[in-house]
Formats: sequence, C-alpha cells, structure tokens
Amino acid sequence: MKAFRFGVVAAAQEGGAKWRETARRAEELGYSTLLSPDNLYLPTPTAALATAAAVTTRLRVGSFVLASPLRTARAAAWEAHSLTTMTEGRFELGLGTGLPAMRQQAEELGLPYGNGQARLDSISETIDHVRRLDGEAHTPVMLAAGGPKARRLAAAKADIVTLAGGVLTARDEFAAHAEEIRSAADGRDIELGINIFVVGDHVPEWIRGFIGVDAQTLIESDSLTILRGSVDDMAAELERRRSELGVSYVSVNSAFMEEFAPLVARLSGT
Repeated sequence: MKAFRFGVVAAAQEGGAKWRETARRAEELGYSTLLSPDNLYLPTPTAALATAAAVTTRLRVGSFVLASPLRTARAAAWEAHSLTTMTEGRFELGLGTGLPAMRQQAEELGLPYGNGQARLDSISETIDHVRRLDGEAHTPVMLAAGGPKARRLAAAKADIVTLAGGVLTARDEFAAHAEEIRSAADGRDIELGINIFVVGDHVPEWIRGFIGVDAQTLIESDSLTILRGSVDDMAAELERRRSELGVSYVSVNSAFMEEFAPLVARLSGT
C-alpha cells in the first residue's frame, strides 16, 4: 500500500505576489505538490510552475493538466522537459485530452481540436517525446483517465493516474476503473490519485458552476469529489479509499487548502 501524499490545485490568476504566497503556504502546510490548471485565459502553467518552484525548496509542481489541443506533442514535451531541468526534478507532467470548451481555444492558437482518438494519440506522442528528451532524467507523467481508452493508455505509459469521471460517478465504478488500470499495467508501479472539489458541506458558487451540482446532491450520491465531517471522519474516509480503491495521491481545490491542511499533517507519508 502506497503512502499518502497530497496536492493542491490552484490557478495563478491573481498576480505574481499572490501566487508566490500560495506556493510558499502550500509548502509550509506540508503539501507534496502545487498543481496548475491549463487554460488559454490563465497564465501558462510553464510560467506559473517555474515561479512556484523558484520560491520554494521542497514543493513539487505539476500541470493539472496540460490540455492536448493547446499544444503540439513536441511543444508540450519541450515545456515539460524544460521544467524538469529548471526545477531540478521537481516537476510532474499532468496530461489530459481537454474539455469540449477548449475547441475555441485551440482554434485561437491555430491548432486542431481533433477527435478523441487524435487527442489521446497526441498525449501518447508527448510522453514519448518527453522520455527521449529526459535521457537519464525521468519526468513523472500523470494522466487524467476518464474513458476506457484513456485508462489503457495510462496503464501503459503513465506513472500516476488520476481517476477522472463525472462528479456523481459511483464508488463501485471508480473501484472497477482502478482495478482495470492495475490489471492493464501488468505489474508496472502506478500511483493512483483522485481530485476533491469540495471539503465540508458547502459548495462555493463558482465551484457549483463548474461541477453543476450542489452539496446535497454530492452527499446523496456518495460522491468521491466531496470530503466532509470531522478530521477523524475525513481521515477515515481517505484511508477507506486507499484500502478499497488503491488511491493514495489526493489533490484538493485551493479554496480548501487551509481546511484540508490537518489531514495533510496527519496522513502524509503514512
């Protein structure tokens, strides 16, 4: 059973000073990784993560996730390997196929959005380019795997797999996906992760707009994207998820970075 580690997902949208403060605070609270989303209307993860690494000493930084429609495979690999080099190995490359809304963003960049298979092929090519550029180095690759094709690719080439799906995906379905990935990996050592959108009983309006449901719906559906109760309750739930699903890498939205910190202090490395 893998030891727990924790990441915080934050966007560098409030300027450099606030972003540097977030990075330092994440390290101070014991988070393993500061993760930056990819969106044409946010600062590029390359700049944000390099800045975060420069003002911290132990904190790892990662993309969550680079969207394949927004770069060619070679360009994405160039950025990834550059971050691995400049952070002295503290970078983790998260990759995903991108949301449907990114079709327009890809067009703005003069790039094709592509169908699902084309976007998965681009991810596979990106990983191959990164491995070639790394040489003796090794950039950990994380794939956000929702569909069966993405899970197969993740099992074949990723170091970390974040179980992705709808916010109301049932626990049993996630368990089946996790087992599918482990089986397809054929003995390769893979770290399984999950992203938590909400900590507590209230969903902030901007998060509700993104996930499309309220707290009561999440609770009634036993959604794995919400964590609630006392610190003891939440710790027990995370230990249950590790036992039943094999999930040991847990990321949380930065809106809850402080509320989640007691769990980081209690469970990190255990």
